[in-house]
Amino acid sequence: MGPEAGMKAAVYYGKGDIRIEDVPKPRIGPGEMLLRVRGCGLCGSDIAKIVQGTVEPPAVLGHEVVGVVAEVGDGVEGFEMGDRVVAAHHVPCGQCHYCRHGNPSMCRTFKATKLDPGGFAEYVRLSPLHVAHTTLHIPAGLSDEEASFAEPLACCLRGIKRSPPQEGDTVLVVGAGTIGLLMLQLARIQGAKVMVTDLIEGRLDLARSLGADLALKAKGDVAITVNQFTAGRGADVAILTAGAVEPVAQALECVRDGGMINVFAGIPPGSSIPLDVNQIYHREITILGSYSSSPLELREALGLLAEGAVRVEGLVTYRLPLTALPHAIELARRHEALKVFITMEGLWRR
Repeated sequence: MGPEAGMKAAVYYGKGDIRIEDVPKPRIGPGEMLLRVRGCGLCGSDIAKIVQGTVEPPAVLGHEVVGVVAEVGDGVEGFEMGDRVVAAHHVPCGQCHYCRHGNPSMCRTFKATKLDPGGFAEYVRLSPLHVAHTTLHIPAGLSDEEASFAEPLACCLRGIKRSPPQEGDTVLVVGAGTIGLLMLQLARIQGAKVMVTDLIEGRLDLARSLGADLALKAKGDVAITVNQFTAGRGADVAILTAGAVEPVAQALECVRDGGMINVFAGIPPGSSIPLDVNQIYHREITILGSYSSSPLELREALGLLAEGAVRVEGLVTYRLPLTALPHAIELARRHEALKVFITMEGLWRR
């Protein structure tokens, strides 16, 4: 294989094992496009898969993709070479039982579709479904880093829709990582008062700067403060963005009777959560999960970013090349990085 037929990619081989290798460059067919990746955000779900070894190796991860159209297949309309775009990794069919019931991320087509390979590579192939439904032009005013938040913001937007606060409600966001800070802003757009908890003071400062009505350390009896803030009622909605066991029990103490808990983050495999079902029954608590998004939320999220309704400046704390992806993962695991943007600068080939 000649040098122009290959590309660099970060390949996952098992728990904690990421290698920067030469892999075949994807070839496209009719209705498809090839993107030259400009950058890809490092998501907490990527880190969890790598650390916990929950993905079948070898694999290339990365799904918060910003790229430039490098090749356009026969029959593709609306895109030209050089267009700057975002592309989400899964696409629902829009017609099956799950899609008709408002569960697009449970759609079997959704679960089967993916970028080829993932975004931690120089190039990715987009299938006809991706081209038609989850590839969007980036408005001229958005930087690559800002545009890379379209996919995670879309997931948060769907999460807010699944546990919608009313104007004047109180929302408790557990965890002030990137996702928690996006949730904070979306809840405020809904007209809610927002409390944020975290263990890292710097992240709580950032939450305050983004409009949190209250930001407090996630230790001690948080429920007392929540009750004081809500005149003894409790939060209307609790959104769990921290992937740990403890926040679930904490949320049950903090949410009001008839309130809702949105489990927006997974916990380590094999973990168990002590749950008093009588509380759920007698207090009419709703517990739900929210995973990923749909093409509708992707478009809405990109619009919110373009309008400046959701602020993401300051959320990227490191900008590192693809070759430094293993280091980026360690920075995030040690909580030294809030968000890492992996760039392909220096790797692009003609």
